[in-house]
This record gives sequence, structure tokens and C-alpha cells, in this order.
Amino acid sequence: MTLYYDNLKQLDHSYLWHPFTQMQDWIREEPCIISQGEGHYLIDINGRRYFDGVSSLWCNVHGHRKKELDDAIRGQLDRISHSTFLGLSHVPGIELAQKLIEVAPPGLQRVFYSDSGATAVEVALKMAIQYWQIKGQAKRTLIATLAESYHGDTIGSMSMGYSETFHRYHKSLLFPVVRITPPHVFRYYQEMSADEAVNAAIDEADKKIKENKDTLAALVVEPLMQGAAGMWAHPVEYLQALDEICRRYGILLVLDEVATGFGRTGKMFASDHAGVRPDIVCLAKGITGGYLPLAATLTSEQVFGAFLGDYKDYKTFFHGHTYTGNPLGCATALANLELFQRENIVDNMQPRISYLNKRLEEEFLPMAHVSDVRQWGFMVGIELVEEKASRKSYPAEKRIGHKVIMEARKRNVMIRPLADIIILMPPLSVTDAELALLLDTVYESIRAVTEN
Repeated sequence: MTLYYDNLKQLDHSYLWHPFTQMQDWIREEPCIISQGEGHYLIDINGRRYFDGVSSLWCNVHGHRKKELDDAIRGQLDRISHSTFLGLSHVPGIELAQKLIEVAPPGLQRVFYSDSGATAVEVALKMAIQYWQIKGQAKRTLIATLAESYHGDTIGSMSMGYSETFHRYHKSLLFPVVRITPPHVFRYYQEMSADEAVNAAIDEADKKIKENKDTLAALVVEPLMQGAAGMWAHPVEYLQALDEICRRYGILLVLDEVATGFGRTGKMFASDHAGVRPDIVCLAKGITGGYLPLAATLTSEQVFGAFLGDYKDYKTFFHGHTYTGNPLGCATALANLELFQRENIVDNMQPRISYLNKRLEEEFLPMAHVSDVRQWGFMVGIELVEEKASRKSYPAEKRIGHKVIMEARKRNVMIRPLADIIILMPPLSVTDAELALLLDTVYESIRAVTEN
């Protein structure tokens, strides 16, 4: 097995370029090479098992090798693996659209498929802009987003969710947007109380959207939790206020539920906590249970209706991808939704969400180098700092977050950091014992790194 591992390592180091990875560091380290999955565990080529503490990048729902999902793929393979959705339709794509609308936030009626979270957001962006052009309001070409948001790494999604760390080399390619300050900036950086921060954020949102109401096409928001920016949590009333502001000024509300959808926050969709009615919703990640790349952009009938007309009017939404509505992905997504219902996934999460919250507050928040713990359901960010009182960050070169996840790996738990923010994102079907293992391991790993 050692020779096999050494050969794979050499091939990896010779030919691969991994995402979000400084390859100079990668080549210096011994890579963990996964060969199998079983339940909530990843298994490397040497047979070592690791608990999947970030759901294989926030997308795995029911664990690996879930029989019902495996069977759905095998069954669809016996029919057809792919057929274009351009000018044709197919059974799993039709059936999935119906099921998505049945579970989606109220007011949504149409489903446009794509391949990833970023493409779902790009679709929403193009729909929103074209909608207003068709409606005769040609000045509405601006998009509003929250500061420190993240919507993907294609050009449009980068523009909307600009991250200095991720995107600074491509700044010249990006279009301008209206940036709105979310509550956590006022709370964390301006030391306001939680209530003061929410009120300040709502006031700023109202002011900026009102000032730009004649040129804004849409407000794009990650509801309740800004994921890749650092797991920044928002209260329900903030999302409700944004919804009301958009209605008041006639702006489309687009919710990016790529990370927050399919149970992650403790309800099927984050917007369900707030009871809002978005005009457009972007879905991906958990849509297939974490099995296959599939995404969907859901819209209201009002948005869809604006695109109807004679071909000569050129109202058609000229957008698509080769694998749009891939039948294998759609069949898997259907089985995923059936599992949500049959296994009462969201209801069964609730006691574990409470347990997670209790331990985070009682054990992690008092730690000497933990400045903040942020949680919505099974989405958790634990921020590590050098000095707690002043919230002084560790120097970047210390790579504290990376050291913590490597300590966890020694203890057979896989997690990932966002710089020095430790992300926990267990599969939704995690057991009580596995959740305790995850928390125990992360606690021990933080202490091992920060208290030496």
C-alpha cells in the first residue's frame, strides 16, 4: 500500500492543481487521499476513517453511499445518463421541478437548472437585469449585495460577493455593485449591542436602496448566514426588514440559498425562518444530497411571465449549459427530497441543534482564544484570535486555523477553516455520538494549538 500511496502522491504533485489551495504548501505535505466513503465517514487509501465534519464542503446531507441515492443513480443509468434540456425535456427534470416548487418558499413557480452555486447566481443576475429591460426600465442595471458576502467565483458572482482575499487579482474584470453593511459589522467592529447593530444595518439598507431605487434591479442576499465570508449570522428580523424594503421600493429580492438551503439552518430553507417571499432563489450544494453537481434558480411567475412573447421580440432568456438539468442529477435530487420527507430530517435535527448550541456557548465561547461563535442550525463558525479582549487576530503566517484542522485530522475528524475561523458543518443525519465526537475533537484541537 505504501508504494501505491507514494505513486498517487507523486502523480498528484505532478499533475493536479487543487482549488483554494496554496500548491507550494500542498506539495510539502503528505496528502490525504480518499478512496471510499461510508455513512458519515471518509476512508483514505490506507483504510483510515475520518468523520466528515464539513459535509464534503457543505453539501453532503445523508452521508456517503446512501442506498436510496445510489439506487436512484443506478436506476437512471438504466434509462439515460444525459439528454439536452435545450428544446427537449425529460422525466426526472419535470418531476424534480414540481417537487422543488412544493417545498420552496411561497410564491415561486418556475425552475431553471444549471450546474453549480455560482452558475445559479449568475442565472439569477441575468434574469433580474433582463427582467427590468423587458419591462422598459432600462436604467435598472445595478445590483445591491451585502458587504463581505460570497456568491461564487465566476465573474458575475465575484462582482456581487467580492472578497479581497479571493478576488483582488480580478478586480478590473468586475462590475460595480451597491454594498450594504450587514449587522455583524456594526456589532463586531463598531461594538454595538445586537439590537443597535440590527437597527443600524436596517437604516443603512433603507437609505442606500431608496437612493438607488430607480437604478437597482435586485438585492442579492445570503439569508441568515454569510457563509464563506466567515459564517456571519444575521437575525430573522434583518431578513424580514430587507424583504419589506425591497417591496417598498420595487426591487427584486434574490436569496442565495446555495449553502443555507436543504436543512442547513434547521428549516428546509433559511428564508422559512423569516416567512419572506423572495422573487428568485438560488439552490445547489445539498440539492442532490451531496452526490452530483446540480443547481436550480427558482423564480416567481411574475418574473417568468415577463420573458414571454413572440420570438421576434427577443425576450427569450438566452442562457444555458450543456449539462443543464442532467437526468442523473435530477433523479438523485428527487430521491434526496423523498429522504427529507420519509426520514423527517429537519424535525430530527432540532434536538441536536439545541445540543450543539449549548456546548458551543458553554464550552467553546469561554475559551481563551475564541472571540466569537456563530451558529444557525448545523452551520457553525468558531473564530480564533490571539488576544480575546482586543479581538486581535493571529498573524496570517501562523496559519492557526490550518494547524487546528490538522490536529483534528490526527484525531480522525475532517474539518476546514476559513483563515482562523473553524467551520463545523456536519451531515444532517449525524448521530448524537458523532456530534459529540466532532465537538470533543475540535475542542481538544483548538486547545492543542492555541494553548501551547
